[in-house]
Amino acid sequence: MSSTVSGGAASKRPLVIALAVVGVLFIILAILFFAGVGLGPLNTIGHSGKVNHGSHDIRGSVSAVIGVLAFIGAWIVGRKSAS
Repeated sequence: MSSTVSGGAASKRPLVIALAVVGVLFIILAILFFAGVGLGPLNTIGHSGKVNHGSHDIRGSVSAVIGVLAFIGAWIVGRKSAS
């Protein structure tokens, strides 16, 4: 016999997966910004008409922070659902 518990770990799993995917994407984006790769439309974010080539470091740093925060969020949600 098996019984299911509503609101258990299975209900948090999609959130954990989504946060982990967001974390991976933002870490990859940070690496690309730090490498100076032109990212098409993403390359113009934060520009007000003038091209500022020094902002790749800022965008890379922000992307890395968001990626790490998403990983931490996934860990916390996964840890809460396991207990």
